[in-house]
Amino acid sequence: MSGLRDPAPYDALLLLSFGGPEGPDDVVPFLANVTRGRGIPEERLKEVGKHYFLFGGVSPINAQNRALLDALREDFAGHGLDLPVYWGNRNWAPYLTDTLREMITDGHRRIAVLATSAYASYSGCRQYRENLAESLSALEAEGLAVPRVDKLRHYFNHPGFVRPMVDGVLASLADLPEDVRTGAHLAFTTHSIPISAADASGPAETHGDGGSYVAEHLDVARLITEAVREETGVEHPWRLVYQSRSGAPHIPWLEPDICDHLEALHGEGVPAVVMAPIGFVSDHMEVLYDLDTEATAKAAELGLPVRRSATVGADPRFAAAVRELLLERAAAEQERPVTPCALGALGPSHDLCPAGCCPARAPKPAAAGADSPF
Repeated sequence: MSGLRDPAPYDALLLLSFGGPEGPDDVVPFLANVTRGRGIPEERLKEVGKHYFLFGGVSPINAQNRALLDALREDFAGHGLDLPVYWGNRNWAPYLTDTLREMITDGHRRIAVLATSAYASYSGCRQYRENLAESLSALEAEGLAVPRVDKLRHYFNHPGFVRPMVDGVLASLADLPEDVRTGAHLAFTTHSIPISAADASGPAETHGDGGSYVAEHLDVARLITEAVREETGVEHPWRLVYQSRSGAPHIPWLEPDICDHLEALHGEGVPAVVMAPIGFVSDHMEVLYDLDTEATAKAAELGLPVRRSATVGADPRFAAAVRELLLERAAAEQERPVTPCALGALGPSHDLCPAGCCPARAPKPAAAGADSPF
């Protein structure tokens, strides 16, 4: 990868994220955007938004995306990559459609897209592709010449994503009292999703029994555990667990929940736990509330020492990984030989999402895939 320098055919990079409120008055409108089409009343949105109000109505995700933008621009400039980086969100300003309009006005015609979701799933991949298609369709209706957009592959097993998480777990273990450190368990957390959505995640050939979503997280957990063992000489027991469940209680979601898991470990006499949020790129609201607030309070109630390891955020190694992903894809588009960088048993993900990948309940057009209209 070190020899790759040419980003052609790409003339810009788009950082595509979820978005979040930046003040109390933004919370309900933001949640209305997130839940659009579900008919949820305003009073219920206020109840759902209580997590945000605990933090002054401000989600940290936008500030973290600004930090990642700065890190990407610094890395690109430091490696002679003259490529502008833009930012657009699914659910809050700067909105995706507005950002794409700006990019078109600035003359960009071939755009690489990095989504702030590392794993395969409907909400973590295809829904972003649907958002792209919806925005491109709207801009086409305005009479604009829409660009081609290519979503960069899943990066869950890229060294620049995995290594910062390894260091985060090592730092958390070192921060535990010495008398409980060796016996600490690792709880790798990610967003719970309906089991039916997990089973249908990734290409059709991976569907069933958790699909690509569960398999990818398990592979990353193994990579981190093995790296920790190599560096400390201790093999810590671990499990993949879930957080941030929402939706109707009668629909089965991935389990166990992190708080239930902490209770179970305490009952087994486990002396300490490191919670590692491997499913999240940055310390956004779900990490701050579900882990730092709710799960930490549960652990305190149990008298169980816990630490929460850091997410990747704007780590320079992650910024370098994004550059490598971009140049790797550019080389493939130029039909030059390239070896994609990936750790673990699963290998590099696909560049182009195949038909039937992470399907939606109600089919919608999705950009940057084999079945894309754009």
